[in-house]
Amino acid sequence: WIFPRASIEASGTTMAQVCDKNCEKIHYLSDNIYCCGAGTAADTEKTTEMISSQLELHRLNTGMQSRVVTAVTLLKRMLFRYQGHVSAALVLGGCDVNGSHLYHIYPHGSTGKLPYVTMGSGSLAAMSVFETDWKEDMEEAEAIEVVKQAIRAGIFNDLGSGSNVDVTVIRKPEVGGGTTVMRGFDTPNEVADLRAGYTRPKAIVVPRGATAVLSKEVSLSELVTVEDAPEPMAF
Repeated sequence: WIFPRASIEASGTTMAQVCDKNCEKIHYLSDNIYCCGAGTAADTEKTTEMISSQLELHRLNTGMQSRVVTAVTLLKRMLFRYQGHVSAALVLGGCDVNGSHLYHIYPHGSTGKLPYVTMGSGSLAAMSVFETDWKEDMEEAEAIEVVKQAIRAGIFNDLGSGSNVDVTVIRKPEVGGGTTVMRGFDTPNEVADLRAGYTRPKAIVVPRGATAVLSKEVSLSELVTVEDAPEPMAF
């Protein structure tokens, strides 16, 4: 069986700063379609939110399950309209009546359908694992392990990737269907045990109250006007 697997590392970076060590990068489009985002976090989140809304309206109008190609078409048309200025590099996977599908979508709107794809700054390291270990007709557990190792390769070999591995498994209807979202599936950078075994020197532990408070005064600025709320309107 072929199971589309969406997996991604979970760190948000700004140049050399890590803004979020565990941000959510696998975005919901519909129950049978999920999308991994690389690039600008705000662009990927809002882009996938808008397309998810359009897919919901399409389902309400047609009464049918969303097709994967419909989501791809909506995304590529929107990104092409902005000529790459919306920095959303996407990996989209899903299952529908036509089978399982895996696409990559570039910020300027071009797309490709492949058996395995990678996007983002750690994509080269992840691709090396796929090219070595991927094979057709993999079992679910085996495929998840390959995907996990690919993401770990990106985490440890790319400065813009890091933290945890999130995995989402989307199954075909003929094998029971359903989607399993595994947030924090692998946490190779967990430091709780390291921190628990480290004792900070007493010289750098500053107790509360060590700095004396000489005076304390609270006053409203003259630029702030405090007014009573108006009376409610009578019915």
